[in-house]
Amino acid sequence: MNRSIGRTWRLVLLFIVGLAGSPLTLQSAQADGAVNVDKSGVAIQGYDPVSYFDGAPLKGTAEYAAEWQGATWHFASAANRDAFTAEPEKYAPRYGGWCAYGAAKGYAAETDPETAWTLHDGKLYLNWDAAVKRDWSEDIPGYLAQSEANWPDIEAGLADGTAKIYRK
Repeated sequence: MNRSIGRTWRLVLLFIVGLAGSPLTLQSAQADGAVNVDKSGVAIQGYDPVSYFDGAPLKGTAEYAAEWQGATWHFASAANRDAFTAEPEKYAPRYGGWCAYGAAKGYAAETDPETAWTLHDGKLYLNWDAAVKRDWSEDIPGYLAQSEANWPDIEAGLADGTAKIYRK
């Protein structure tokens, strides 16, 4: 009887460890390259990063997809996909698509890529929502200095699972 109880507890413990390990594994996979991705590994909720530079974000499709920095990026057209693959650093949002204001404050936060975005000095920045975008817009140079200073630590934290992450 004691053997049976011992074996049962070992199975329960293995089950709990397995459950605890799953989110950590998922988090590590999602943090690969520090790009903010959904459960399917798609960056910026499937929005086409090149489309922002044409004036408005467009939802991309899996038909026009490319892999970069451990994430799948969707595009609205083959031409946008090709432009991105030729110069991903030009089109990809800064801070891996995490909230630029959040980076200024020292953490990673999800974004609203449809309504909370800014092009500044030829770079794309995303924010949590429209209200945070307004705050960000009040002092972009100041927040950029903070974001740039904080990003290496945030990026390292995303890689090792220690980053503070705010999700919607």
